[in-house]
Amino acid sequence: MSYNKERFHKLKQTAYYILFGVWWLVSHLPLWFLHGVASVASVFLFHVIRYRRKVVHDNIKSAFPELSSRERLIIERKFFTHFCDLMMESVKFFSISKSEMRRRMKFKGIELLEESCRNGRSCGVFLGHYGNWEWISSMPLWINSELCTCTQLYHPLENYVTDQLVLYTRKRFGGKNITADKSIKYMVNYMRQGKPILVGFIADQGPSWESIYHWNDFLHHETPWFTGAERIMQKLDMDVYYLDVRRIKRGYYEAEYKRITTEPKKFEQFKLTDIYSEMLEETIKRDPAYWLWSHRRWKRSKEEWLKVTHGGLSLRHK
Repeated sequence: MSYNKERFHKLKQTAYYILFGVWWLVSHLPLWFLHGVASVASVFLFHVIRYRRKVVHDNIKSAFPELSSRERLIIERKFFTHFCDLMMESVKFFSISKSEMRRRMKFKGIELLEESCRNGRSCGVFLGHYGNWEWISSMPLWINSELCTCTQLYHPLENYVTDQLVLYTRKRFGGKNITADKSIKYMVNYMRQGKPILVGFIADQGPSWESIYHWNDFLHHETPWFTGAERIMQKLDMDVYYLDVRRIKRGYYEAEYKRITTEPKKFEQFKLTDIYSEMLEETIKRDPAYWLWSHRRWKRSKEEWLKVTHGGLSLRHK
């Protein structure tokens, strides 16, 4: 049995090295060429494969009922082009230089973060699946590493090869990857050493039934939210920020740190999550095509949740 496990692990490692080599070679192609590939791929995904077309269509229609069918179709089409751009830009991230990365992914509000860190304060940052969230891990290029350590939480992917490739790119510029289940232990260890940390929380995924504690109105829907980010920020008394991302033009992004509070413990339960959801909604409404619409955002209803929580039932099998 152990022999088979060892053999399987070696096969996974071999697959990783092969795909690593392929990605590394492709990543050296110029970005204008990769964007051209993305344009062709988006037409194929949209018209031929029709990849999650219904999910994207239904999400945008219910989020923007005030728009005409034509206006929503334009958002859908732009989303698929951006979605393919993301894939190509993620490949380019494999070998992109520091100077080009700083030119294409710019950050504003750095002085606020540095002020927090000089005051010995760690910072928690709310962000969403908007723009190019993978490139945000280039943040260490913009802040003095002696002031704070940049980290990002992640949930390990089921596919070993993909998981290792993503981890490699996210730490290329000096960021630390920490799994969600070890997050508090890692953060406390750093903070006890008097080392402020900057932690990004992508908090716009849909929680499982047993992880739902809070709902609010978001894009015309009663929406459940992960509240773990808020709990961690309050428990560890971190300065709280929101990262407002803009797509300037193809292959260029700008992200601005907006401070929410330096006293998170003074906020009542779920208030920070509500503020985050409001700010994310503003970002999405400003330019809707660049949010990740291909997931079933509102597959859980509050009515079902109330039946589960008040009826003593379990829907974990769904």
